[in-house]
Amino acid sequence: MVLEAPHLPLIGKRLRQESSKDDRIKLGFMAVIGLYLVVALGAPLFVMLSKSLSTYRFELSAFEFQVSDETGANWGPVVTAEDLNRELGAVTEAELSSSSDGRLAATKLFPDFKFRSPVHYRIRGTNDDAAFLVGSTLEKGTEWRDYDSGTFRRVVLRPARALGFTNFTTYFSTPALAQSIYNSVLMAVISTVFTISVAFALAYGLTRSCMPLKGLFRGILTIPILVPSLLPGIALVYLFGNQGIFRDWLFGYSIYGPIGIVIGSVFFTLPHAFLIILTALSIADARHYEAAASLKASKWRTFTTVTVPGARFGIVSAAFVVFTLVITDFGLPKVIGGQYGMLAVDIYKQVIGQQNFEMGAVVSVILLVPAVLAFYVDRHMQKRQVALLSARAVPYQPKPNARMDGLCFTFACFVSLFILGMIAMCQIAAVVKFWPYDLTLTAKNFAFDLMDGGGWAAYGNSIRLALLTALFGSIVVFAGAYMVEKADGFRFGRGLFHFLAMMPMAVPGMVLGLAYIFFFNNPANPLHPIYGTMTILVVSTVTHFYTVAHLTALTALKQMDPEFESVAASLKQPFHRLFFRVTVPVCLPAILNIAIYLFVNAMTTVSAVVFLYSTDTKLASVAVLNMDDAGDIAPAAAMGMMIFYTNVAAKLVHALIARGLLARTQAWR
Repeated sequence: MVLEAPHLPLIGKRLRQESSKDDRIKLGFMAVIGLYLVVALGAPLFVMLSKSLSTYRFELSAFEFQVSDETGANWGPVVTAEDLNRELGAVTEAELSSSSDGRLAATKLFPDFKFRSPVHYRIRGTNDDAAFLVGSTLEKGTEWRDYDSGTFRRVVLRPARALGFTNFTTYFSTPALAQSIYNSVLMAVISTVFTISVAFALAYGLTRSCMPLKGLFRGILTIPILVPSLLPGIALVYLFGNQGIFRDWLFGYSIYGPIGIVIGSVFFTLPHAFLIILTALSIADARHYEAAASLKASKWRTFTTVTVPGARFGIVSAAFVVFTLVITDFGLPKVIGGQYGMLAVDIYKQVIGQQNFEMGAVVSVILLVPAVLAFYVDRHMQKRQVALLSARAVPYQPKPNARMDGLCFTFACFVSLFILGMIAMCQIAAVVKFWPYDLTLTAKNFAFDLMDGGGWAAYGNSIRLALLTALFGSIVVFAGAYMVEKADGFRFGRGLFHFLAMMPMAVPGMVLGLAYIFFFNNPANPLHPIYGTMTILVVSTVTHFYTVAHLTALTALKQMDPEFESVAASLKQPFHRLFFRVTVPVCLPAILNIAIYLFVNAMTTVSAVVFLYSTDTKLASVAVLNMDDAGDIAPAAAMGMMIFYTNVAAKLVHALIARGLLARTQAWR
C-alpha cells in the first residue's frame, strides 16, 4: 500500500501582518510630508548640483547668416558665424565662454553694419537647439528668418549648455576664490577650539561646582541665540573698529578680518555648544567619582578618566555643530570680514554682485562638502554612544569648595560680561546720534522708513514670517515625527522619511536659498508662482530648521509607551482620536518648544532668505544687512535690537502660555 505524504506548510515564508486602515492613513500622511521634503529640499539641491556642472559657451558654428544687397532681393553666400569670426577676430576665445544669461550681439560679426541700411539679414541655426533673441523674443530652429537692419541690430546669440567640471576647474584656478576654502576651514577650526573650551569650562562650572547664580548665568549664556549673527559684527565695529573705544587693545591689528570673525563666531555659537555640553555633563553617576576617590585618584586624573570620557560624545557633537555654524555663516563675515574671503560670502558676491549663478552653485557645492562631512561624522559618533546613566545610578552632587566655586563664578562672570557688553554696545549704537562724537540720545535711528532696507514693513514681515513658520512648521514637523514613530510596519518608508528629515541639518542656509532660486524661479515649474512671496520664505525657513525640530518631536514621542496605541486599537478607537486626546496633550511641552525654536530662528535667519525676498517681503534680518551695506550702521543696530526685543518678548509669552497650558495638560506628571 502506498502512503501519500501529508501536505506540509511551506517553511521559510514570512507572514506579513495586514495593515489596518489607520496604518494606511498614517502612511499617506507620511508620504505627503515626505513629498514636501523632496520638493522643498531634494529637488532644489539636485537642480543646483546640475547647475554647478553646467557650462555655457557661444557655439558660433551653430549659426548661419546670409546678407542681401541694397535692394534686399539678392542674397549672398551662406556663411557661419564661426567663419565670420575666424576672418574678423571680432570675438575672443575668452568672450565665447559665458554664463546662462549670456548674450552676443550678431552685429558684432558685421563691421559694416548700419541699422538704417536697406540691407536685409537672414539667420538660422544649424541644429534645433541653436537659440537667439530678437529683442525679448526667443527664436530656435533651422528655418531661415529674415530681418531688416533696424530689427537685426536687436538680434543676440544665446550660449549653448554643456555638462562638465569646467566651472570647478575655473574656481580652483582662481587664487582668490580657492583661498576662501582655506580661510573658511581655518576660521571654523580656530573658532571651534575657542568655543568648545569656553563652553566646557562654563558647563563644568555649572555642574561640578556650588557657584551661586547658576540660573542667571544659564539665561545670560543663551542670549546670543536671540540675535542675528550680523549683530555681534556691528558690536565689534563699535568696540574695536576705526572709531571704537577699545581699538588700541588690538595692538595695531584690525578687527576687520580673522580677529573679528573669530570673536564674533565665539559669541553666536557659544550657546549651542554650551547647551550640548551642559546636557552631557549633567548625566553623571556619582558612583564613578566615589570609586575614583576610594582609589586615591587625583582631581586631574579623575577629570581626565571620568569627567571627559563621560562627556566626550557631547563634546564631539558640540564641536561639529560649532564648526558647521561657523563655516556656513554669512552674516558675520559679511559685516566684519573686510577683504578676508569666506565661502558663504563668495556665494553672495557671485550671485548678487556678479550675477554668476553657475559659479555661485559651484561655491555652494564646495560649501556643502564640509557641512555634510561634519554631519556624517557626528552621526557616526552618536551611534557609538552607549548609555552612561543606569537605573542604579546616583545623581552627582558637587561639594562646596571655596577656591573652585570662586574660580568658576569669576569665569562665568567674565563670559557673561562679554555677552552683555556686546548686546549693550548694540543698544548704545541704536540710541546715540553719532558715535563716538555725539552721544546724545535719539530715536532717529529707529525711523526705518526713512532709510534703505525695507522700513518698518520689513520688521512686520519678519514677525509674520516667524508666526507662520512657528504655526505651520510645528504642525508639519510633529505630524511627520508621529507618523515615523507610531506607524506600524513600512520600515523602509519610515527610514527614508527619517533620512529626509535629517538632511536639512547638513545643508547651509546660503546653499538652500540659492537652490530655491534655481528650482522655484523656473517658469516651467508649476510651483513658480510662490517665488517672491511669503510662502516661499515660510517653506525655506521650515525646511532649513526642520531637523532639530524633528529630533525634539521624536524625543518626546519616544517617551510615550507604545501600549497607548495597542489599547486604542483594542477599543477600536481611530488613531486621530488618540492623537488629539492623548499624544498632543502629553507632548505639548515639546510642541511649544518646537514653536518657539522656529519663531526665534525665523526672526534671526539671514542666509536662507537673503536670495528669496522681494520688494513686498523684505525682512528685518535682511534689512540689517542692507542698512549696514549702505553705511547706516546705527539704524542696522537698531533693527537688530528690535529683533532681539521681539525674541525676548516671544520667550516671555511662550513661558506664560506654557505655564497656563501645561498646568491643565500635565497635571498627571
